[in-house]
Parts: sequence; C-alpha cells; structure tokens
Amino acid sequence: MKMTTLAILGLVLSMPAMASEELAKAKNCMTCHALNKKIVGPSYQEIAAKRSGEKGAEAALAAKIKNGSKDEWGKVPMPANQVTDAEAATLAKWVLSIK
Repeated sequence: MKMTTLAILGLVLSMPAMASEELAKAKNCMTCHALNKKIVGPSYQEIAAKRSGEKGAEAALAAKIKNGSKDEWGKVPMPANQVTDAEAATLAKWVLSIK
C-alpha cells in the first residue's frame, strides 16, 4: 500500500512538466523556442541556466512571458503572449526546471 501511494505521488508530481510542455506547444512558444537549441529565441536550457539561482526568477520570467521583452537576448524582441497569469507562471516554472 505504501509503495502504491508513493508511485501515485510520483506520477502526480511528474504531470505538471508534461502539461507545461503541452501548454508551451498550445501557446505557440515552441515556434520560437526549443528545449535545447536556439530557434528565434534562446533555448529553454539557456534561459534556465541564465536564471538559475536568481532571486525572483519565476515571477520575472512569468512577466516576460506575458508582457514580452526586448534587448535581453539580442535585437529580436519577444512579443507579449496571450496567456493568463496562471499560465505564465506555469510556463515559467516549467522553463526554469529544464536542465
């Protein structure tokens, strides 16, 4: 019984990462970003590495996802995205979890 509970907990904890990748696809984030290579914007691995250990990184990244940004990764600006605050937070958390 104890093992079953741990197995279920493990599945539940792994679900947000998969759901977040699906959210990134649904919100067209993957058009400009990939997990491990630059497309138009930096890879998610590059973003996570740059923000690693940065205080307030999740909130700052969520704001950039929602409102867009410019001059951080070069001359091409990232436009604002049609996401809710909750979706932006979910995406930011997911991006920062990528190694």
